Amino acid sequence: MEENSWYQVAETDNLVTPCLLVYPDRIEKNIDRMIEIVGDVSRIRPHIKTHKTAEIIHMQMDKGIYQFKCATIAEAELLGVCGAKDVLLAMQPVGKNINRLFTLIKTFPNTRFSTLLDNEITLGHLANEASNNGVKLPVYIDLNTGMNRTGIIPGDNALELYRLIWGSPSLEAEGLHAYDGHIRHTGFEERKAACQLAFRAVEKLKADIEASGMPVKYIVAGGSPSFPVHALNPGVITSPGTTLLWDARYDSLFGEMEFLPAAVLCSRVISKPTRDMICLDLGHKALAPEMPFPRVRLLGIENCKQVSQSEEHLVLQCSDPDQLAIGDIVYAIPMHICPTVAKYPKLLTVANGHVTGSWKVAARDHQLTF
Repeated sequence: MEENSWYQVAETDNLVTPCLLVYPDRIEKNIDRMIEIVGDVSRIRPHIKTHKTAEIIHMQMDKGIYQFKCATIAEAELLGVCGAKDVLLAMQPVGKNINRLFTLIKTFPNTRFSTLLDNEITLGHLANEASNNGVKLPVYIDLNTGMNRTGIIPGDNALELYRLIWGSPSLEAEGLHAYDGHIRHTGFEERKAACQLAFRAVEKLKADIEASGMPVKYIVAGGSPSFPVHALNPGVITSPGTTLLWDARYDSLFGEMEFLPAAVLCSRVISKPTRDMICLDLGHKALAPEMPFPRVRLLGIENCKQVSQSEEHLVLQCSDPDQLAIGDIVYAIPMHICPTVAKYPKLLTVANGHVTGSWKVAARDHQLTF
């Protein structure tokens, strides 16, 4: 197929829409690009929260990537099932999730699980549970470098928290974790400057910890927008995630990264209620709705504006409505791929214009076995 129609599928009559198509050849190129940017697989800890699939985990493992990051116990379990060597649960566990984490540790002894914390209360709970289970749990301090979502602000309090981890007989001080998802400047140099400015506090904390006689084994930092900046720092392990499937928003903001959109929504025209209106079967239940319009990049369609969306419908206003008829297939790249993937039980794989199979979105639920 021609490059400008790479997303099209030859046989669509049997496709149940809406569905989500993925392109393994493009995913492989994105993995290669991640490795190229960082230059060393030992400095890549990809997040699996975007794709949540065993197949994409194995594709990365086949390239030599052995350490991963995840947000949920279900994702951590999937990584254990896949035989990942090293897994960082990068969402501070509380309540029942603490028990579930230690169940994973006992169930998958060949996987090294670690997690993070930002307060003494969680530290106490993790230390007690680790002691009760007879294990020493590797723990990172989660740092707030400006996103104000989670994490402790780098400084004296963070130093004291690290000291408590270091002194715990059931916890192992693994290092520092800093997610700077608020830094999304379009220009690379501007993004680089903002990222490095925010990271200074992390570097100072590391120096203060080491000056106090405690080692900092690892620093895990950044997400997809900032990981090329952190890749320039040999002392940092990067953790991109959206890079595996990419999406229309990041493609427009961060084109210099040269990742390929590798997931495409397939929908159909279901109605033309007025002369200039076209309705697709691409509602909230099929496409993440939290972004402002446009919520997708329409492929091969001109002069259409996305004007409304409801549970099952996406309405377009088109100056050339005759370009589409009832039942026509419409392809679209989501603006936000991560929550869109979680709406589908499976991804349909496409190669050379044909659907070749399906991949289960295995960790889309918050609970698998445990």
